[in-house]
Amino acid sequence: MKRIICFLLIVVMILIISKPRYDLSGDMVRFRVIPNSNSSIDILVKEKVINELSTLLFKDSNDINETRNNVVSNLDKINSSIDKIFDENNYNLKYKVRYGMNYFPSKEYNDIRFEAGNYESLVVEIGEAKGNNYWCILYPPLCMVDYENNNKIEYKSKIIEIISNLF
Repeated sequence: MKRIICFLLIVVMILIISKPRYDLSGDMVRFRVIPNSNSSIDILVKEKVINELSTLLFKDSNDINETRNNVVSNLDKINSSIDKIFDENNYNLKYKVRYGMNYFPSKEYNDIRFEAGNYESLVVEIGEAKGNNYWCILYPPLCMVDYENNNKIEYKSKIIEIISNLF
């Protein structure tokens, strides 16, 4: 009887592990900045855009609607900020700011896999938008994870604990 229970628990565990751990796709707002290229000036401008927009976008919000309202209410400021950065750096490229459903490739983020697809997001494309992009999640706020201190999330499974206690 113990072997049957162990076998069933192992089968259930395999089924659980084979599915994605999290499906946040319906309850998140992403943020992405794609530079013209990976040249040093393009990367510098990308970083300045990210830093400036961060002050407008990274607000403590209690729900997704607050985040949406924050983004929408700041669209004019976002464009003005980018214009200012471009002027200050004699950077004469065009850019596009889009808020809505935008395509994202699949991405691993702190051991969580986000599948490719269209997601609610604010996307800034600079020039030809062929450089390495910056992306994060505005809601829930997954942009401010401290990787410098190698903080890791530890996942525990009740099933594994039960199986371990059987042996």
